[in-house]
Amino acid sequence: MMKERLHRLFACFMAFLLLASTTSWTVGKHYCMGHLVDISFFAHADDCGMDKVVPENDSVTVESEDSCCSDEIISVAGQDNLKNSFDQFSSDQQWILISFVYSYTYPLFYGFEKNTVLGRYYSPPPLIRDLQILDQTFLI
Repeated sequence: MMKERLHRLFACFMAFLLLASTTSWTVGKHYCMGHLVDISFFAHADDCGMDKVVPENDSVTVESEDSCCSDEIISVAGQDNLKNSFDQFSSDQQWILISFVYSYTYPLFYGFEKNTVLGRYYSPPPLIRDLQILDQTFLI
């Protein structure tokens, strides 16, 4: 029981490690006047709106040059070499894939008839020794 739990824990840890090492991570932080205003994972952080100057005609938004805000972006690139390309199968691989799909989906949709007895023509093997008496095991 303990070995089984340890095996499952190790398998979950390895799956999480694989996911963490192959995924790209991005953390965006937005600071306003030195204070952290917003933090965002996997995208850029939203700004506080103070670094934009809106002119009188409201049609153009211009960022001021002496802004009190700053952005910090930390990104870690993931691995792309683990992706398999599924568009380049050889003819042997295509036949194997077709036969695999056919053999596993055919019984699902076209099953046996309802009154089919699978062991109708099967005769059991001959009884050479009576194992219950030989092993002294009896149902009570």
